[in-house]
Amino acid sequence: MGSNVPLRLAVAIAASALIVAPAIAPARAVRPVSVIADARMPVEQGQAQFPLYVSADWNAPQPAVQRAVIIVHGRLRNADTYFRTAQHARELAGVDPAATLLVAPQFLATADVSAHHAPGDLLSWRGNAWMAGADAASGVPVSSYAVLDDIARHLADRRLFPNLKTIVFVGHSGGAQVLQRYAIVSHADALAAEGIDVRFVVASPSSYAYFDAQRPDANGAPAAFDASRCADFDRWKYGMENRPASIAGSTPAQLEADYVKRRIVYLAGGNDDDPASASLDNSCAARAQGAQRVARAQGFYRYLQTRHPGGLNQTFHVVPGVGHDGARMLTSSCALAAMFDTAGCAP
Repeated sequence: MGSNVPLRLAVAIAASALIVAPAIAPARAVRPVSVIADARMPVEQGQAQFPLYVSADWNAPQPAVQRAVIIVHGRLRNADTYFRTAQHARELAGVDPAATLLVAPQFLATADVSAHHAPGDLLSWRGNAWMAGADAASGVPVSSYAVLDDIARHLADRRLFPNLKTIVFVGHSGGAQVLQRYAIVSHADALAAEGIDVRFVVASPSSYAYFDAQRPDANGAPAAFDASRCADFDRWKYGMENRPASIAGSTPAQLEADYVKRRIVYLAGGNDDDPASASLDNSCAARAQGAQRVARAQGFYRYLQTRHPGGLNQTFHVVPGVGHDGARMLTSSCALAAMFDTAGCAP
């Protein structure tokens, strides 16, 4: 894959490939996906391949494309379902399909590769380790965050997308967990310097990465957390301890200062408040952030607001009547506004 991305952007993005995620607990067995995306993106100079869905041939010049929406699946790794949701959302938004490229990356588990007898150079991760930015277990040991950087780098190639103005990363549930952390480690600022607006839509994740040892108290207000209740509450992916090597050289305060400048829209389904939800992260580190997804979303956003009273480049919306449903959430008026700049999402 050729590229004429400016040197400063290439260097910045390539740095993220050095991510070394902390040790991941042994994963539970996962059910193989029903289908693997047919498109491939070469990574690490072609040493490995990454599967994804793309709405047009992104290896050929696409001068009509002005916006790219990258939709990240949840823990089921059903990129095909999320790709169809993105297509439906684009239709509902009423935007020109030729001007809006859709990309749905697929972070496979090793079980998927085995079940489909896929080539050994196809990237896959142990269980759901991709959700915390871990290195792939097959193909080459590259982080899931570095893969997202590779997608952004491809889109920033002006020979292919000379008129691209906006990149939107959007995820629901497990995909939202990935993007909230990726927003911390990404090089969105480098893309902005090239005239590309980057934003993140983080919809109903189970947890967030905090920047210090505060967590919501019984009233949802940030307060010092008693570590005796959960010794690992502040370890990555929930906090800044044992954070990836690519950001270990920056202090949590520096990372937070950059993070709050980034354009992020947080969404939570108004009915996504079941503490017994089967897909809810119920580790002690996640429970330290609240009992259920709405509480955790409200607590994290209040935490940011309290620490940055001068304002954030970020917004938070509760979407009424939506439970833990990716299709309904990502086709809601709030999601459409965040992805396509349509009207209809009240503060």
